[in-house]
Amino acid sequence: MGDDVMDVETVQKQLAIAASQQLGSLVSLTVLAGNLQGPLSIGLKERLQAFAVAEVADAQLLVEKLTAVGGQLAPMEVPPLPSTDAETALREFIEREEQVMAALHAVIPSTGQEPRSEALEHLIEHVLMRKQQQLDYLALVQR
Repeated sequence: MGDDVMDVETVQKQLAIAASQQLGSLVSLTVLAGNLQGPLSIGLKERLQAFAVAEVADAQLLVEKLTAVGGQLAPMEVPPLPSTDAETALREFIEREEQVMAALHAVIPSTGQEPRSEALEHLIEHVLMRKQQQLDYLALVQR
């Protein structure tokens, strides 16, 4: 396929992986927000709950886009329960989110330059931008 045309098969595969990982991220964040204990958790739980709401919206958009390009979700691995130690749990969540972001970013090279390709690329960029802001906040909390 030329550079201007979406590589649909690759997009389906990569987006299926990324959307499944996004759903796993939502589960991790929800459990983390409910399970966090200790002094670090004071005030942090509300922010994590707000992040979880944004994760739901992003997951829905990614699944809708995956369906629109004719793909199906990849099998989702249920993430392990996070540590009840806030610092460990946050570090583990950040590591998982970096993997999700890498999976999302891996979709972009195959999107091409068609209008639908640009829309998909911008959706992914929006999700990446929001997730990066989330990670930046959590990195500050860990300092």
